Amino acid sequence: MSRFARRLMALALACAALGVHAQVPSLPASASSTAAPAAVATPAAVPSTPDASTPELNAEDLSRFFDGLIPFALERGDLAGAVVSVVKDGDVLLARGYGRANLATGQVPSPESSLYRPGSISKLFTWTAVMQQVEQGKLDLDADVNRYLDFAIPPRDGKPVTLRQLMTHTGGFEDTASGMFPASAAGINLEAYLKSHMPRRIYDAGMYPAYSNYGCGLAAYIVQRVSGERFESYVDRHIFRPLGMHRSTFLQPVPADLEPLQAIGYKTASDGVPKPFEMINPAPAGGLSSTAMDMARFMIAYLDGGGRGSAAILRPETVRLMHTRQHTNAPGLNGMDLGFYDEDRNGQRIVGHAGDLDYFHSDLHLLLDAHVGIFVSFNSLGNEAGAHVVRKEILRRFLDRYYPQPARHTAALPDAAGDAAKVAGWYRSTRRNDSALRLFYLLGQTSVSPQPDHTIVVDAFTDAAGAPLRWHEVAPLVYRDAGDTTSLRFVADTDGSIRYFATDEEVPVAVFQRIGGAGALGSVLLWLSLSSLVVFAAWFAWPIGAWTRRHYRRSLPFAPRAARFRLYSRLAITVLALEIVGWAALLTYVLANDAIPLLQGGITPALYVLYAWGLLALLAVAVIVAHAVGTWRSPRRGRWVRLGEGLLALGALYLAWFIVAFGLVSFSTAY
Repeated sequence: MSRFARRLMALALACAALGVHAQVPSLPASASSTAAPAAVATPAAVPSTPDASTPELNAEDLSRFFDGLIPFALERGDLAGAVVSVVKDGDVLLARGYGRANLATGQVPSPESSLYRPGSISKLFTWTAVMQQVEQGKLDLDADVNRYLDFAIPPRDGKPVTLRQLMTHTGGFEDTASGMFPASAAGINLEAYLKSHMPRRIYDAGMYPAYSNYGCGLAAYIVQRVSGERFESYVDRHIFRPLGMHRSTFLQPVPADLEPLQAIGYKTASDGVPKPFEMINPAPAGGLSSTAMDMARFMIAYLDGGGRGSAAILRPETVRLMHTRQHTNAPGLNGMDLGFYDEDRNGQRIVGHAGDLDYFHSDLHLLLDAHVGIFVSFNSLGNEAGAHVVRKEILRRFLDRYYPQPARHTAALPDAAGDAAKVAGWYRSTRRNDSALRLFYLLGQTSVSPQPDHTIVVDAFTDAAGAPLRWHEVAPLVYRDAGDTTSLRFVADTDGSIRYFATDEEVPVAVFQRIGGAGALGSVLLWLSLSSLVVFAAWFAWPIGAWTRRHYRRSLPFAPRAARFRLYSRLAITVLALEIVGWAALLTYVLANDAIPLLQGGITPALYVLYAWGLLALLAVAVIVAHAVGTWRSPRRGRWVRLGEGLLALGALYLAWFIVAFGLVSFSTAY
């Protein structure tokens, strides 16, 4: 799962400094290691030239580097354990485990045998399978995928989806989470999942990147159909076996002979509560179980142009094609190759992928020109200095140590103040759901704020210490961070209005579209808070007023009909207040359980109840407004009563708009 999903579920992690350089002696921790013997690229960056002080990338120095960094990071991030493998020029320079694969037994992770969950790195195996079928002439990357399916993906504006677009996440699908983490193996069925969970296409194909697990599952199903083999069996026969990846599987749960080798997932090391094996739908998008050594074999194959002899899984020209830029979100920024993220850092062209389950978090990077690969995986989420922070720090420190570049600073534009004001506002990710539960995706909006020194701050992005990154403008609508290592670019329409921004700070599978007016999070929070305050004040005032009148033996000066109308309006307030309480309770429940109820589809019954209650709430708003109108028309009602009923009606009308605008009566479970 990506950055947006973590923000969306309120599980986004603020960063914290790791506090020591990698050369600092390691804290006490157990580690096991294995070193086992066992490229083609399109250059896009000018390689850095190490000076005499740059350490040599060898097994001895790598041991010092990781032994100094990982144990401290595990303790600081409250992480249970980790595995790391590093390859270069066809050899495994380092394969090592740190911490614990199982806290209860004290088992140290083994790079050879401990099964970790690489998450979305699984997609690289799916894309490999697709390209094998392309090599055999069974698939065309630019053909309508419906040619290969036994069900139809509807066109959008007459445009179909192609495999190339699926591999670059530009198929236009909205994001869905329902059923992604089934509660049992009975819910794992690729064909059934794809046919029952088809998301809408909310963008034209090729228009915007929008990360799609469904799209990867669709590609795997196509491989399954044209090859005649079940996907899990296909990958085992055509990728795992040739590469000697004998402890890797897409089967969920894993086969009985591999079950004792599974690392256990944890939220944090300190709570020590073991989490169950995470079932993933669609499995080809994130269901892999593998070892650090098996992932090293996979990296070596790609760095060697697909492998050699009987161990070859792809032809060199196919690997070159896969590592050729296919889509860029904005000029000068990182982009997508065929299935691989593509970035330039420290003079190195790097391709790879990240992977996130709830309790396993991984990264894989291939330095194409240096013929170096790095894989790291953690079996816990950790605290705010946990897995998401550590894995970024690992790559940054690795590159700064072995492929350093001189510090540089690009001068800021003298007239940056005007553009800082121009780009300020609220933005939302293209990776979102527009069919149901837009309330959840509202929480994923991010703000861009101009600063007094004419820099900007994007609240979604922080440095390793948790402080907001400051971006200075170096060219019109182009910004660099304070360390001058990362770019952020705003894209404007022909009339000069800002359409979206893209950044190298995140993987290139989404951009952030400008959103203004009533739909912006700042506006929504303001008016939602005020409206809810008015409604709850009226709700609480009703019984308090009734008790006061009873205590002082007074009655309302209303005719029976007017009294009944007022009673109906107060009952309507109750309905509206309970609508707010119900959604707040559901949101709290989902967040308190790490979003698992959402991902497993367990909230569907509650959703239907809340959807139905939402219809009652809309009727209640009509009653509240009608009563307010009657109050204003009555000459017997005082100024303050009229004002109060008027404010109540306005608050209720805003809540009615909110209910409709954010899908709280959609009756859709495609969330």
